[in-house]
Amino acid sequence: MLAEILPPEVAAVEAFGDVLDVELFPEEEAALGRAVDKRRREFTTARACARAALAKLGLPPVPIVPGLRGAPQWPHDVVGSITHCIGYRAAAVARGHDIRTLGLDAEPDEGLPEGVVNRVAAADERAGLRALASATPGPCWDRLLFSAKESIYKAWFPLTRRWLGFEDTVITINPVNGTFTVRLLVPGPVLDGRSLTRFEGRWLVRDGLVLTAIAVPALPQLCHRLCLAWRPLPAQPATLMRVAGDGGHQAPTACTPPSTCTISPVVAGNQSDSSATHARIWQLSDG
Repeated sequence: MLAEILPPEVAAVEAFGDVLDVELFPEEEAALGRAVDKRRREFTTARACARAALAKLGLPPVPIVPGLRGAPQWPHDVVGSITHCIGYRAAAVARGHDIRTLGLDAEPDEGLPEGVVNRVAAADERAGLRALASATPGPCWDRLLFSAKESIYKAWFPLTRRWLGFEDTVITINPVNGTFTVRLLVPGPVLDGRSLTRFEGRWLVRDGLVLTAIAVPALPQLCHRLCLAWRPLPAQPATLMRVAGDGGHQAPTACTPPSTCTISPVVAGNQSDSSATHARIWQLSDG
């Protein structure tokens, strides 16, 4: 499922049950400490997913330990994100020269506990949720908004090493094309000489799960996609445990110079332990 909402440069691996026949590195065991069984299962399965995703990039297994605010520490020139909720664990990675940052989140497709939406959503966002529920019943829109805010924080933190509160973003969900837009209310990071003021992401609701993802491409990849937009792309059906980077397209021989790119510098998707009571709230879960 996850591959459907990630760009082709990203390798994604997901699991719908625990994978425990994985020997953790000593550094990972030290990070776990005396964790309870639930936490050990989540952590171990997430590492299995992360190692499988790294292998798709041609990289060997390495320790993936939590760093500042719990953010997973990836190998040099690799970006990634880990997420988990009941019945689901996933990891996604990409080369740093393709993708600048990744943010993933998985949630159960259930309404948020009473009172939580008022903590995570501004008045305008709550009004938008009511409109969505009235016009398009089905997904738990409040949970989707919460998940999107989780994804943006996971994408934001590696770029800035700064806190981002729920109140520091405004999210608009598009119920038709499976995308969402994140408008920053605080100064954003500067990438390739551009100050980012918004992010764009994709979402998917299926089989009782809410998935959200944000992928910020490096500028050369952005121009590459601009060129590809002018030519038909082959269909890329997603399959379980599929690598999002399979079946990549041949690069064009010429590309629009970065200075003349007219599309947003922040793009997600292919362009067309998670709960509402996280211990932070805004502590990065390392999976």
